[in-house]
Amino acid sequence: MNTAHSDKVQLIVIGNGMVGHHLVEQLAEQDATERYAITVFGEERHLAYDRVHLSEYFSGRDAASLALSTADYYAEHGIELRLHEAVTAIDRDKNEVVTPQGRCPYDRLVLATGSTPFVPPIPGNDREGCLVYRTLEDLDAIREAAETATTGVVVGGGLLGLEAAGALRGLNLDTAVVEFAPRLMPMQVDSEGGELLREKIEALGVQVLTGRATQEIVDGEASRHRMVFQDDKVLETDLIVFSAGIRPRDQLARDCGLEIGERGGVVIDDRCLTSDPAILAIGEVALWNNSIFGLVAPGYQMAKAAAATLLEGSATFSGADMSTKLKLMGVDVGSIGDAHGDRTPGARMFRFLDPLKQQYRKLVVSSDGRRLVGAMLVGDNSYYDTLLQYYANRIELPEDPAALILPAGGDAAPALGPDALPETATLCSCHNVTKGDVCASIDAGAVDLVAVKADTKASTGCGGCAALLKSVVDHELAARGVEVDQSICEHFHYTRQELYDIVRVEGIRTFGELIEKHGNADTHGLGCDICKPAVASILASCFNEPITDAAHVPLQDTNDTFMANMQKNGTYSVVPRVPGGEITPDKLVVLGQVAQKYALYTKVTGGQRIDLFGARLEDLPAIWGELIEAGFETGHAYGKSTRTVKSCVGSTWCRYGVQDSVGMAIRLEHRYKGLRAPHKLKFAVSGCTRECAEAQSKDVGVIATENGWNLYVCGNGGMRPRHAELFATDLDDEELFRTIDRFLMFYIRTADRLQRTSVWRENLEGGLDYLQKVILEDSLGIGEALERQMQAVVDTYECEWANAISDPEKLKRFRSFVNDSRPDPDIITTTERGQLRPA
Repeated sequence: MNTAHSDKVQLIVIGNGMVGHHLVEQLAEQDATERYAITVFGEERHLAYDRVHLSEYFSGRDAASLALSTADYYAEHGIELRLHEAVTAIDRDKNEVVTPQGRCPYDRLVLATGSTPFVPPIPGNDREGCLVYRTLEDLDAIREAAETATTGVVVGGGLLGLEAAGALRGLNLDTAVVEFAPRLMPMQVDSEGGELLREKIEALGVQVLTGRATQEIVDGEASRHRMVFQDDKVLETDLIVFSAGIRPRDQLARDCGLEIGERGGVVIDDRCLTSDPAILAIGEVALWNNSIFGLVAPGYQMAKAAAATLLEGSATFSGADMSTKLKLMGVDVGSIGDAHGDRTPGARMFRFLDPLKQQYRKLVVSSDGRRLVGAMLVGDNSYYDTLLQYYANRIELPEDPAALILPAGGDAAPALGPDALPETATLCSCHNVTKGDVCASIDAGAVDLVAVKADTKASTGCGGCAALLKSVVDHELAARGVEVDQSICEHFHYTRQELYDIVRVEGIRTFGELIEKHGNADTHGLGCDICKPAVASILASCFNEPITDAAHVPLQDTNDTFMANMQKNGTYSVVPRVPGGEITPDKLVVLGQVAQKYALYTKVTGGQRIDLFGARLEDLPAIWGELIEAGFETGHAYGKSTRTVKSCVGSTWCRYGVQDSVGMAIRLEHRYKGLRAPHKLKFAVSGCTRECAEAQSKDVGVIATENGWNLYVCGNGGMRPRHAELFATDLDDEELFRTIDRFLMFYIRTADRLQRTSVWRENLEGGLDYLQKVILEDSLGIGEALERQMQAVVDTYECEWANAISDPEKLKRFRSFVNDSRPDPDIITTTERGQLRPA
């Protein structure tokens, strides 16, 4: 029971799904905790997570990466979060909710209990291996069942059914979809579109059975289950997943006597109030105007209306557009408005079908041909954004409406440009962001797509508006004189920043998946020397998987492939990490012994390390093994990553030193080692203002003061030296690390490929003041996210040398010739100043 704020109004939210969490965000942003003591009950053990991208749980994402928030967020806003605690009853007489742990009083209550999967009443539907597809726990059960299965069937050919089918295919099961209706996705597509969709899904190796009603499920002969259909035909399978629609979770409301719709759902008004004015309902449990809304965008709009009701605001819920853009198993499907044309008297329809390219487009217009009332797309969603804006903003159609769905060129109508959209045009329906909101964000200082998204939350829900949002942002930036680079190379119509955003938001973990989903269809899809290393860096920055894994090796250049720098005679240099330049005599001896054994040229570098030159490719694993045994690890001298943290001896030895610069340098190097970035990163720490470590010529420079540390950023030496700028003063240790975390992650998130921090800073709109506001004042509200991303990299660090030598498959690459283990005979050396060098 929450008694800490007994003087406040007790508000309970039942449900911690996407919509319930969005309500919490709305209340927190509007300082509702000054008035309400808020308690949130979540039945699942997980924090609210992104159900829109739930299928990515099977392709590498975990609960943490899908999470929409953190427990700290709730605690920081004074909101009590009680996970894994189901509310079992609502006592309206006593204004209390009941859980297995006791009772909790409320003054106001919000039902955000969502929905449950509909399981058809088929005899045998509760057999072992008959599962549903709704929560992370459901997906865990499916994954476990798939380990002993070879075949799987999904009952339901709608949106969620095809998502589930894609998941089963991803688990290497022979998969079939059984749909009662005569076509797949009957709510979104017509017979022509359904037939094309069927062809595309079957081409992906999924059997499609439409017009099938399962009568019973019994023991199979060759498999675990036998599904018997209405025509006595049968299908055997090991695993069955029911994904045949949803039903509102309204049992709590039924039991306590709230008004329920004829077919279920808690009846609400425009303010999201139920028949009890103390209780509100939002999301898939709520029935508004006899409609249940099964998409996230209407739920978010209800959450905003509910927050306004609780805070006596004016916002209300007046229905929602159910238009949707999907990519199911790699197949585009789009549905806008009255896509079937059966709700518009006198509607006229235009259709375009390309059987070779497998594209189908349908336009539904008003009887006078002036307004778009609906549209349908299968196989190509590139027309979606333009059609949606014609529909949503009631823009008058061109003289020949059919031109809107014709292929580009010929008589096709030009795309509706961002300048044609009114300020009131809704770009992001999930967060109700208009073009005017985006313009206001840019006018307030947002300089790129990432900043606009952070400011407005646009495209952070389902992500369906990403392309439209990008085009509007690019157009508005260009209109203000900001040059917009459209693409990283011919294979992607995105900048590096946009690819980074796509990878993180969608949880993409391989180049193949990225180019398949977002690559330029006009190219061969193999990538090039520009995009492959850039994407490799992005993937490493986001997920920190070993760059030598089979999926990532083809992306690396030579140095990263072999984790050593290739020299002009075909040999390699090996640079072990020497944090802060501090090294024990024993380790120095080992370096000398290794250099002698493998005849390596040795040199002390400017970054206070020892470089071992002349290593043959086939000797690299053995050299690494001896160094690792002595306590060394890779120094990442080959990567676009953190290289060194240079230091003076500081207060430990120097009579001028005021802080332990060596100790701080070692801590910095261990924290940021392995961090992949658009370009290499160099650090330095000086123990006093005499600056013996030359910190002000580094990407990150730290100089000790009597009161802590001064931080300098965005400097570099080299061909075009740049003096670092003073960023913050007198930071304590914790503040220093937090500030560097945010700075580096913001750079990684927004810089262009191969762009040093100095060049990035020079191109940053708003200059140092803007950067200080983002990092020190958290003006974009992304500080915690940047810190979490950095901590994820820190927590997943692994020595790449050690990873490679522990895997026999990876070791096979370390030979000069694929079919011959002999060393390269063309490597010739000579002796100079007592050491070998290239001849």
